[in-house]
Amino acid sequence: MTALITGPTAGIGLAFAELLAAEGTDLVLVARDEARLATLAERLGADHAITAEALPADLATSQGRAAVVRRLTEDPDLDLLVNNAGFGLNAGFLDTSIADEERLLDVLVRAPLQLTHAVLPGMVARGRGRVINVSSMATWTPIGTYAAAKAWLTAFSEGLSVELAGTGVTVTAVCPGLTRTEFHQRADMPLPGIPDFAWIDARTVAREGLRAARAGQVVCVPSKRYGAAALALQVTPRPIVRGLARLSPHADRA
Repeated sequence: MTALITGPTAGIGLAFAELLAAEGTDLVLVARDEARLATLAERLGADHAITAEALPADLATSQGRAAVVRRLTEDPDLDLLVNNAGFGLNAGFLDTSIADEERLLDVLVRAPLQLTHAVLPGMVARGRGRVINVSSMATWTPIGTYAAAKAWLTAFSEGLSVELAGTGVTVTAVCPGLTRTEFHQRADMPLPGIPDFAWIDARTVAREGLRAARAGQVVCVPSKRYGAAALALQVTPRPIVRGLARLSPHADRA
């Protein structure tokens, strides 16, 4: 079995890589940081006696995405694609440059779109395969371009699940809440005052995401408390949700 994971050097992506490697899955690891990526691939390969290939690529660029698309189309036996790479912007839409906004969409929307489009034909032809799209609880919140991109990713996953019914190929959107990763630090988003119980562990997200994908579940919200919160957001009238969003700073924080 072989899996390709984007953004595997930290957080949820790293948790997916470690869990899959421990199961004996060969890995193709995609990230911008060549040195960090090479170190990770070497460690996972040595620790678990698997093949761990480092594929340096910047998914915010057309060249980077094209390199990963080529790798996907060249490997007809890829079993799992995990679209995990992402980042946030610590400012409202009017306070960010259009270049930053487009870079975010390139990584959070265009990359999963292109990579999934590249991998699905081979999976469908074999009658098996899984795609995991790491989305977010932000799917159901009206807070910034990040939330809009994650809403697209979740809807994209649901739409594909309908189209792929009966093919043996599944697509799962994993929608975690606040997760202990490098995400907020990298985006310079300090979140003071949030109690410990509000956070979940990246390994829990990856474990529940894999379990959901293997069960053919379309949308997975890791942890019971965030599952209840997601349901509440979906049934609460949107004017109320928008009103609650106004109480938060205009930044991507989910």
